[in-house]
Amino acid sequence: MKKYMKSLILGLFLLTIGGINAQSISSSLGLYVFPAKNQNAATQEADETACFKWAKEQTGYDPINPTQVTAAQVDTSNDGSAVKGAAVGAAGGAAIGAIAGDAGKGAAIGAVVGGVRGRRSKKMHDQAQQQANEQGAAAYSADLAKDYNKAFSVCMEGKGYTIK
Repeated sequence: MKKYMKSLILGLFLLTIGGINAQSISSSLGLYVFPAKNQNAATQEADETACFKWAKEQTGYDPINPTQVTAAQVDTSNDGSAVKGAAVGAAGGAAIGAIAGDAGKGAAIGAVVGGVRGRRSKKMHDQAQQQANEQGAAAYSADLAKDYNKAFSVCMEGKGYTIK
């Protein structure tokens, strides 16, 4: 039984290694490479490896271990927006309450409504800002990968390949 398990594990390992080698560097980058000067497969593999290293040196980006770009976190701490909203609400509530006959009750209701509105407004603004930060980080990450692909393509074209 142990011999069978060892054979199975060795077989799975070899299949995994074979699968990794079966995919060229260019295809893992989403690029199509045509050997325009009739280079053979071994030459193309060597050229891709050299260009992989060169592009990595030029751009500082490694597509195998990509740079993790994180979005800046938005400060979600209280900033007084609820207090400002409460003050504005209290003033408006007092004016309406004075017309209705109870300025104090109107001011209290206005303060509560204004405070809630102020907190909600800040929360919505913070969420929108965080989303913008995340979109910016994703765009920067995509730009790093695009620059790497461009450098890799330039290198391969210099070695006599057509890239698309």
